Amino acid sequence: MPAHGPLITTRFDAASTADDIVADEDLTSVRAIVTGASSGIGLETARSLARAGAEVTLAVRNPDAGAKAAQDIAKLTGSDDVHVAVLDLADQAVVASFVQSWNGPLHLLINNAGVITPALYRTGEGWELQFATNYLGHFTLSRGLHSALAAGAGERGEARMVSLTSGAHMRSPIVFDDIQFERRDYDPQAAYAQSKTATSLLAVEATRRWAPDGIVANAVNPGGVATGLQRNFTQKQKDYLAEAEAAGAFTYKTAQQGAATTLVAAVAPEFAHTGGHYLDDGREAQTVPNDADLFAHSHGVKQWAIDPEIAQKLWTVSLDLIG
Repeated sequence: MPAHGPLITTRFDAASTADDIVADEDLTSVRAIVTGASSGIGLETARSLARAGAEVTLAVRNPDAGAKAAQDIAKLTGSDDVHVAVLDLADQAVVASFVQSWNGPLHLLINNAGVITPALYRTGEGWELQFATNYLGHFTLSRGLHSALAAGAGERGEARMVSLTSGAHMRSPIVFDDIQFERRDYDPQAAYAQSKTATSLLAVEATRRWAPDGIVANAVNPGGVATGLQRNFTQKQKDYLAEAEAAGAFTYKTAQQGAATTLVAAVAPEFAHTGGHYLDDGREAQTVPNDADLFAHSHGVKQWAIDPEIAQKLWTVSLDLIG
């Protein structure tokens, strides 16, 4: 668990790129999975890992897009150790199939994939789609790969998990009495925010449970990056984003810059053997009160996203949901 004391800093910042982070790293023999790696931040994360010598599996919903991404990575990095596997995080059976098909140790699990919806969609189980995809799918995936991560930690002395969250987490805690929006009016922004609070809490509780096995997990906010994630935005969502940018809450980054903090959590020595942290711009973020204004504290983390008691409760609720 995170130690009480000064925030963990690195030599990297908002302008750093993923390639900057791995420039001096030799990741030969490191096996990594990156979810949602066919485009955007996930693609750049996978590309930089491959460039540093890692064996990378692109866990993607669309195998054709995954194959194109793998070819792109191989061409640019010279790596022939890039693989593609089908993973639909909204489908628990597909997640289970992915886990069953994984063989051998795992050293890095990058829970990168995510969706933003403009309206209410549900999975076959009746779960709200953003929560089901961004969080529950990764929860099941991470638990399913625990033994592989433990084996990886046995080989290298540690294994790391990285969960991508967002500054949007500041808009909503976990609403435990109505996680699936069955009683309250549906707000896609609030649903996305809740899912990103959940992904941060996943890192907290996974570290508490798995650090004795050599596995630590951290949450990262990539910052503002224009990716395909925004293609389904409603006008209200676009207006909110424009308002946030105008207020200075964030400055747009390139996808390579957006992937940088993921790579800090994945390989930087400052985050070896220490988890449950929330990173932003290459360093641990300051904790801010739950009533803090998003625009004023966009580079902080609200207490509700790193609270160990809430993280334990969410894990228990999640186990109940997936049966």
